[in-house]
Amino acid sequence: MPGTDPRETARQVTDILAAFPFLPELPARGPGADMIGRTAGALLTGGLTVELLPSGWRLDELPHAPRDARRAAAHLREDLDALEEFTQGFEGPLKVQAVGPWTLAATLELRSGQPVLADRGARRDLAVSLAEGLRGHLAEVRRRIPGARPVLQLDEPSLPAVQQGRIRTASGFGTVPAPDKADVESVLKDVIGALDAPAVVHCCAPGTPIALLHRAGAAAVAVDMSLLTERDEEPLGELIESGRGLLAGAVATAPTTGDTSNPRATGLSDPGGSVGVVRTLWRRLGLDPRTLPASVAVTPACGLAGASPRYARSVLEHCVRAAKTLHDDPEG
Repeated sequence: MPGTDPRETARQVTDILAAFPFLPELPARGPGADMIGRTAGALLTGGLTVELLPSGWRLDELPHAPRDARRAAAHLREDLDALEEFTQGFEGPLKVQAVGPWTLAATLELRSGQPVLADRGARRDLAVSLAEGLRGHLAEVRRRIPGARPVLQLDEPSLPAVQQGRIRTASGFGTVPAPDKADVESVLKDVIGALDAPAVVHCCAPGTPIALLHRAGAAAVAVDMSLLTERDEEPLGELIESGRGLLAGAVATAPTTGDTSNPRATGLSDPGGSVGVVRTLWRRLGLDPRTLPASVAVTPACGLAGASPRYARSVLEHCVRAAKTLHDDPEG
């Protein structure tokens, strides 16, 4: 989300999304509030920690967390404090999110400057540490909000690039070889299997490996609907028919024009139009439209940190209206 005020953002989120709120991330606060720093600095355990260098976040084993990691942990506590304040008496699903193991491995550096991805042992250690930290995070959410049923979103925007061998080495002139497909699946399966909450895997890049995420145990996938191709339809149909869910990124994260004061200019004037792509997908897959309300959540296509606060609020409100339209009239 945009902005730097966790209390005001939590108030808006719990007000607009009363049935399914989430723990906001506010990267505009600076290092440690960004998605990589937040996850690596606040959630890694077992002696693994990170520090911020000019080149990016570096993974290390240190006896004490450096200042950057402590800042990330402080931001997360502040966000949880704000969410706890506005969820008194809440009962229901509540989404929290963290960066997944492969995007972390592609982004964090080793002491050598190479991505963690380049070292099979290091990336395995990273995944184990992440899983342990996520279990603790989920326990903290339950302690603070006893009625919550946490849903964990693992953000994996770099997963297609990892699989395709497109992650750059430290020099920038080469790329890290793609890991074995079975290893990619195994790491995700181990992390998801270690959690005591359903895991949604979110990828906003072309080429999301839907079948692999299904096999790895994802309870749902979250995708930008505009990036789906015919090649994605069969694995997505199998995912839905098996009882898994779809977080359909059907609402743009930026206005279609610069005039955010006019709903028609922003593309947020037609809730039914926003979910037309979901109905069309269901017809192409031959699925019963009556399964739509139980299978689909309507979401922004990706994060809203780059939007204006006004537009971000409008997007969330539009998602609620679009979801109601889909629920009330799944066949359109």
